[in-house]
Amino acid sequence: MMEKVQRFGGAMFTPVLLFSFSGLMVSLAIICKNPMLVGSIATEGTVWFGIWSIIEDGAWTVFNQMELLFVIGLPIGLAKKANARAVMEAFVVYITFQYFVSGMLKNFGSFFGVDFGMEAGGVSGLKMIANIKTLDTGIVGAIVISAIVVWIHNRYFDVKLPDWLGIFQGSSFVVIIGFFLMLPIAFLVALVWPKIQGGINSMQGFLASSGVLGVWIYTFLERILIPTGLHHFIYSPFVFGPAVTPDGITRAWMANLNDFAASTKPLKQLFPEGGFAMHGNSKMFGSLGIATAFFLTAKPENKKKVISILVPVTLTAFLAGITEPLEFTFLFISPPLFAIHAVLAATMTATMYAFGVSGDMGGGFLDLLAKNWIPMFANHKTEIFTQLIIGLAFTALYVIIFRFLILKWNLPTPGREAATDDIKLFTKKDYKAKKAGEDSTSEPAENRYRESAAIYLEAFGGADNIDKVNNCATRLRITVADPSIVSPDEAFRAGGAHGVVRNGTAFQVIVGLDVPQVREQFEQLLEIKD
Repeated sequence: MMEKVQRFGGAMFTPVLLFSFSGLMVSLAIICKNPMLVGSIATEGTVWFGIWSIIEDGAWTVFNQMELLFVIGLPIGLAKKANARAVMEAFVVYITFQYFVSGMLKNFGSFFGVDFGMEAGGVSGLKMIANIKTLDTGIVGAIVISAIVVWIHNRYFDVKLPDWLGIFQGSSFVVIIGFFLMLPIAFLVALVWPKIQGGINSMQGFLASSGVLGVWIYTFLERILIPTGLHHFIYSPFVFGPAVTPDGITRAWMANLNDFAASTKPLKQLFPEGGFAMHGNSKMFGSLGIATAFFLTAKPENKKKVISILVPVTLTAFLAGITEPLEFTFLFISPPLFAIHAVLAATMTATMYAFGVSGDMGGGFLDLLAKNWIPMFANHKTEIFTQLIIGLAFTALYVIIFRFLILKWNLPTPGREAATDDIKLFTKKDYKAKKAGEDSTSEPAENRYRESAAIYLEAFGGADNIDKVNNCATRLRITVADPSIVSPDEAFRAGGAHGVVRNGTAFQVIVGLDVPQVREQFEQLLEIKD
């Protein structure tokens, strides 16, 4: 069950990867349309304003079509065969579902307790999806329907029908089953979801007013669940779903960015929901403290080597918010140290929120700069300086606590290993150079991905031991038949892995952002073996 939940969480991350760029472009467009920041050139009606309005319209694509993206994205990660056909099937069945719901509300709205005559949006509970006026089930509805279609696809796509019914097999058979299944599901959704919407509205008010404790619990869970891959289920309903705002914190923040920037009211008063989207602070300030502690505790003769590997991964964590190479370094060495990191991250965020800091801060420094600091500086510099002071104070706290515990527990963090000639941060070593004395960075990228995939396949015990292959944003997720023949973590690190998470027959190889390419090569090797 855990493996299935993890696989589902990883598949959900496929469309989420598109949000960072879109969010940055929306932020840039909003900044460039703000006369307070760029002057009169940004006045409405100017050519400058018109150009950036066009760019902003395009940048909103991902957020405006979020439901469709999740419908399309899930089959990519969850379908066990013919993924492209599964995507088409999910799209068709989801649109069919929306037409069913729309028709039921249009003809029997009073029975379901819905006023279908109201305009979509606002408090109506209705939304336009693919030009269909229907219930606003958000990404929850998209995920559920897409998951159902993937289940149908995995079970019935290969069913052989009699020759005279052959035209209805394959994708057609999946869509046919989905068509009839969507009728009762649409009825249940139309009957139950309006009541859930009422409950969500109540929950939004409760969570928005839950204060510092709620923010602490949220941030702690978001960090501590990273090793399991279940942290997606914590932040997605808040940042992209309806947990505290109808369309998610990211969309709500972007939609009101100019109004917030122009207002002199405290940010916490303007946008209290933003406390649930500040987990990016630990990615910046926490990463700086952790890396500094690693450097300070390294053996003197190893400090130059340690800093050469710490700088790139720390910059990646600080600027882009990609923290796994750094976090998994001490997670595998000492899980209690990772738990302390989660506590510090939650405490830092809750402290910032208590002192009035709020906003959409789930990424790294570049994301923070574009979406928060630059547009907010004119009227909210107090909150910005407060955030900076608290963040740097926690950086120092990270350094002190991590340095103390590393020395007290004698943890083999980078530069403290017994073998001084093998200092690494679980990043990819030049495997080719080790084997043939060549610089592997000069070979084609595809060859490097294939090389890593081959090493992982061998470490898993070969093709015969592979049951399922999947990936999330940074992890290659493999289910094996016999876990006892899987090699130790060192074998995977030879291929560039940052580490391995083991849970029975389910394994997660921490690859990094190259994981889609590595998975493709991995699956090609499986086909060759077959």
